[in-house]
Amino acid sequence: MSNGTGTAGKTRTCPHCRATILQSATVCPICRKSLRWDPHTAKHKPPGFSALAVEGQIRHPGGEPAWEYSMLVSIKNEKGEEIARQMIGVGTLNPDEKRTFTLSVEVSKPDSGLSKLR
Repeated sequence: MSNGTGTAGKTRTCPHCRATILQSATVCPICRKSLRWDPHTAKHKPPGFSALAVEGQIRHPGGEPAWEYSMLVSIKNEKGEEIARQMIGVGTLNPDEKRTFTLSVEVSKPDSGLSKLR
């Protein structure tokens, strides 16, 4: 999704896993494969920070039938309007099983002098 400010927010498809990723990415956040060699980022992590990190667990207490779960993520703009909604995964939690869910939002500035994409 583009926000209309130059190349910030411009997306492309990862050639390895076909996920939609930011054009500025040097490593795919999904498959973690390298997308291009950039001498400026080869030795250093691109400038950025983790704006949000949440981790939680659910545990089936046992003594009752299996549970089903759905992991959903939604993104809303400043007006509270939903601009993206994605089903991440579904599954079953049997008695005495647990699942850990992690959500992170990484923020970075796109590099205006990006080297050629592979």
